Amino acid sequence: MSRIYFEDFVAGAVAIYGPRTVTRQEIIAFASEFDPQPMHLDEEAAKRTMLGGLSASGWHSCAIMMRLLCDGLALHSSSMGAPGVDEVKWLKPVRPGDSLSARVTVLDKRAPKTRPHMGFVQFRCEMLNQHGEVVLEANYPGMFAKRNREAAE
Repeated sequence: MSRIYFEDFVAGAVAIYGPRTVTRQEIIAFASEFDPQPMHLDEEAAKRTMLGGLSASGWHSCAIMMRLLCDGLALHSSSMGAPGVDEVKWLKPVRPGDSLSARVTVLDKRAPKTRPHMGFVQFRCEMLNQHGEVVLEANYPGMFAKRNREAAE
């Protein structure tokens, strides 16, 4: 696989990464460590919540999205990380057995004059379940090195 650089991103381009199936065990393990609320830990207690059943923590969903992005894009690119996340929305519960994929759309890109060796790529990331329903949406700017860093400096 070729390495992906800032120059390779085109506004409007869409990529799909995944899928990854979520297990009951990993939902409970993540929640036990990081988000010990009843809807993420106990199936009977979860039935009495607004989610109506056991579901992954939103933060677990974000971690799964990050894994999909790493496996599909970041580890095969000149990624320099991100300065943050603009927005995250948890739209539907993630349930045991869900098969999740990330749909990543390039919204825009810009090359700052003060940092000629790199650029920012604005992404919309949607995580979809096996039914094509968007369960999570996030927008963020990724930072990527330019192909010929020396020529840019």
